[in-house]
Amino acid sequence: MQLFSLRLIALSVSLGVATLAQAAPVALSQPAQPLADALQSFARASGFQVNYDPAALVGKRAPALAGRMEPDVALQRLLAGSGLAASVSGSVATVAPVATQAATGSVALEATTISADDGSLTGRTTTEGTRSYTTGAMSTSTGLPLSIRETPQSVSVITRQRMEDQGMTDLNDVVRYAPGVTLNKFGGDRQEFLSRGFRIDNIMYDGLPTTAGTFTLDTLSSADLSIYDRVEVVRGATGLMTGAGDPSATLNLVRKRPTAFPQVSVTTSAGSWDRYRTEVDASNKLNEAGTLRGRAVAAYEDGHSFQDVRERKRQTFYGVLEADLSDATTWTIGASKQREDKTSDWGSLPSGPNGENLHLSRSTFLSGDWAYWDQDNYTLFSDITHTFDNGWKAKLAAQQVWANSDTYSNYVTTLPSNNYAYNTVADLGTASGAYRTDSDQLNIDASVSGPFQLLGREHELMAGVSRRQEKFYQRGGYSGATPIDIYNFRPSSIPKPAKDSLTPYASKNTTTEEAIYAAARFNPIDPLHVIVGGRVSWYDFDNLYSDDDYKATREFTPYAGIIYDLNDTYSVYASYTDIFKPQSQQNTGNSVLAPMTGKSYEIGLKGAYFDGALNASVALFETIQEGRAYELSPQPIECTRQSRTCYDTAGEVRSRGIDAEISGQLAPNWQASAAYTLVLSEYTKDLVYEDRRFAPEQPKHLFKAATSYQLTGDLSKWRIGADVLAQSETFKRVGNGEAKQDSYSVVGLMAGYRFNDHWDGRVNFNNIFDEKYWQGIPSGTGFGTYGDPRNVMLSLKWTL
Repeated sequence: MQLFSLRLIALSVSLGVATLAQAAPVALSQPAQPLADALQSFARASGFQVNYDPAALVGKRAPALAGRMEPDVALQRLLAGSGLAASVSGSVATVAPVATQAATGSVALEATTISADDGSLTGRTTTEGTRSYTTGAMSTSTGLPLSIRETPQSVSVITRQRMEDQGMTDLNDVVRYAPGVTLNKFGGDRQEFLSRGFRIDNIMYDGLPTTAGTFTLDTLSSADLSIYDRVEVVRGATGLMTGAGDPSATLNLVRKRPTAFPQVSVTTSAGSWDRYRTEVDASNKLNEAGTLRGRAVAAYEDGHSFQDVRERKRQTFYGVLEADLSDATTWTIGASKQREDKTSDWGSLPSGPNGENLHLSRSTFLSGDWAYWDQDNYTLFSDITHTFDNGWKAKLAAQQVWANSDTYSNYVTTLPSNNYAYNTVADLGTASGAYRTDSDQLNIDASVSGPFQLLGREHELMAGVSRRQEKFYQRGGYSGATPIDIYNFRPSSIPKPAKDSLTPYASKNTTTEEAIYAAARFNPIDPLHVIVGGRVSWYDFDNLYSDDDYKATREFTPYAGIIYDLNDTYSVYASYTDIFKPQSQQNTGNSVLAPMTGKSYEIGLKGAYFDGALNASVALFETIQEGRAYELSPQPIECTRQSRTCYDTAGEVRSRGIDAEISGQLAPNWQASAAYTLVLSEYTKDLVYEDRRFAPEQPKHLFKAATSYQLTGDLSKWRIGADVLAQSETFKRVGNGEAKQDSYSVVGLMAGYRFNDHWDGRVNFNNIFDEKYWQGIPSGTGFGTYGDPRNVMLSLKWTL
């Protein structure tokens, strides 16, 4: 809390009015909206930092503002009739009640600040235009808009600036560089995301969860980043906001929204392996009052790969409209379409029968040159938000995703001539498969949130109901294997089988999850904050081609966190989070096993520096997944009589470790992010692997860092940057041995030059030391995928 004497206020006003009067006019175009939002828009447009007490702004509205005007005039119009006034010092404006200034001679302000520059970010969620590597607030963890310091979990954000500095283009790039998560590939276009020993199976879009199954993730993972403002990452169990899943992490992709002022950019890129990319982004108000705003994004990418034959073309289109239906109600509707056409393998490179490295070239492509994988992703989304006079908000949001793929490719397998045994590479052959996969997902969510008074203190509450459903349908077929020589393989030599000769295959199911959820943040005393919440879920899996149905009814998922502010900079916290995951296996009584439960415990220390422009955290965590199915051995007589396999729920795994991160502004012109993760995972209850390492394909030690620095003086048009990814040894158990990836590090460099107010250039040198490593470790007959060799990408951006 800051106290300003009446004399200081008078001096600030006299100096500030002169400063504002001398400031250059600002072009403004913003609709009628809540006063807090209007001040944010003013800060972004003017470059002024604005301080205010959020309680003083509750229920207050600002009029529409359009035109080119002096900053002092703009502030006067925004605050007219509100009972508030602005005192200004330099480029800092302080908003406070007029009566308070006159009567008491002081102004009491909470630490809420908004700014258009790369300084304070407190309370701000949008990262576009901040030039920052961190954010002011995020709600992915609890549904409450909290800063990183106020969130009692390990959370991170990949901002718009980081995406551009490192040349990220899709979600795979985000996972490759984001703290505490790992990209594991098992084919040129097949991958999984991992964290804390478990697979990430929930991806959110603007806070709405989408199931990322084995096949749907292949489409979702290629999400083009041109349409997103940021990606928020929450590690550990996230059942409060996502429902069913593993206790790993959740990625929340937050879309760009329209602006009320003209904003246009065109970016072109060219790089190694004949890769080319063009991106266009335009936004503006669509009527004079600015109550209707729109944004359109288009991106096209075409390129080859370090692997022979491989090629990819990607087209992305995105449009969104935002309308102020009244001073208190905003409606948003948007749609996107992404199309990918790829020459793609299905299973990638093999290891030896016991995990031996076969030393295949990075360019090896063990599929026919006719192989393809085409994907379409259509999304329609909408939300309507109403703000009440008491500061409460109600929101109704919906999203429909149609993810479709069509593939006809090859994969390495064993030959039937040797009873499908794998003893030497002579036992390997290639088979073909053609599959059409459709995943339609509908998500509807209604929620309310706002402050409330209890025992003379203000607290926050959010509550909601949700329903999501996925309709999954895959059909196609496969052929038997024919012999190949993996060391002298020619993609043109593989004949393309007729589709009507394939052995047919089909799978069809519907998954429905309904839930009610709530969370509250209590503030019993100034330094203490307690967050409690829970979710009750109804989960139903309906297999339309068999009787393997299962469900979970009234599954309760608790959430608890406590944060204690040591001072204005540091806080300590502890949390318990939970998640459940249904299972399809049956016990001896023909009943489906109860869902697995994932429990995450964390204790940590967080710090926020420079008004939230720099965030740091360190945490100790433990995650336990219990109730895992394991196969009974020997099988009970009643199970063998019925020719079925029976299971029990005594399996358990545990993951422990350290999660540390620092991100944001280290100094003026210097942005950085560095993160270290230690994960020690093991089977704690298992008939085969007990006391052995769990998830050995995830590294024990993982370090990721990125930085950029804007030079000063005569070199002020230049900026430089670097990034590094380093991890310890990983392996997979194969046959009687292990397939290993030794510890490695990959380093990248960046240099940028701003020619003038409109043109900016950038070059990214990736893997500058040409480290050869597995992005996905080979396992027997396939799944080995190399990481990208040394490469370069040049980019040129024009901005209005």
